[in-house]
Amino acid sequence: MDKLILFDNTTKNKLLNKRSGESKFGEHIKSLSSISNIYDQLRNLDLTHVIIGLPEDVGVFSNHGKTGTYKAWNATLKVLLNIQNNELIHANQVLILGHLDFSSELLEVSKLNISLKKDVLKARKLVETIDTYVSHIIFQIISAGKKPIIIGGGHNNAYGNIKGTSLALGASINAVNFDAHSDFRAEEGRHSGNGFSYALAEGFLRNYYIFGLHENYTSDKIFNTLNKSEAIAYNTFEAIEVRNELKFKKALENASKHVSETPFGIEIDCDAIENIPSSAMTPSGFSVNKTRKFLNYFAKHENVQYLHICEAAPTKKTASQVGKLITYLITDFIKA
Repeated sequence: MDKLILFDNTTKNKLLNKRSGESKFGEHIKSLSSISNIYDQLRNLDLTHVIIGLPEDVGVFSNHGKTGTYKAWNATLKVLLNIQNNELIHANQVLILGHLDFSSELLEVSKLNISLKKDVLKARKLVETIDTYVSHIIFQIISAGKKPIIIGGGHNNAYGNIKGTSLALGASINAVNFDAHSDFRAEEGRHSGNGFSYALAEGFLRNYYIFGLHENYTSDKIFNTLNKSEAIAYNTFEAIEVRNELKFKKALENASKHVSETPFGIEIDCDAIENIPSSAMTPSGFSVNKTRKFLNYFAKHENVQYLHICEAAPTKKTASQVGKLITYLITDFIKA
């Protein structure tokens, strides 16, 4: 695991703001002291959740999206460590593993021109490399009996999450994706828009549900592909929030029937949340509170295996708000 950079006390102490009379989340979380035998260490620790960062935007670049998603991990840590630890949040059941260091891949991408086909192909080959590392670390966490909370990064990492979980369980898994887009584009080389199509084609993904698909940004070709597959089901944002054809509670129940009877992962793309800086920021989307209700509903299912929060692209001005959003989602998952 030459890409894994362990979260350590040096990093924690730089970010932790202790306050007299208060007990902060970061004061009670667990971490590892050695990078060797990750599986054995995790298996022997009394904890439930493992947080891992994937600071990269190579998949977003490869999909012609707005880069900057590599910044979400640090923005999240600064907030997460400094929330309160109380009887409702059990930080001692959580381990922050650290992050996968994709700085060399990011450097390579910075030298590429997205308008050149050969450069796009190079970037997509880099995403394949990233897939390998992501699936391996998720495999270890799931095999050790813990639930990973994955902070991206682009949505390309859904593939590694699904593959790693599937290999650990020895069976294909399901996924529910809270997203404005299907991310089920053609298998044209790996990028942030086709993680689910690759995972389904390769047998790691069984049933797939897209929650809140935006009608304006889904092509006829994609709709035809989705409609032809019994493994795929979806609802649209407009049907729920604009035309009121489908109640939010009923939409949750329909999605649950499709994915929750066997092991599944929760994917949350910040593109689906209104006015959140992301790779495809939207002025019309689900509210943060609706997003949290969605997460709480699925996080309570016994078959849930992981949570992936991706595509947030904070700027210097918005880093604190993005960090707060992702922290709310992390703690909602832990509390559930």
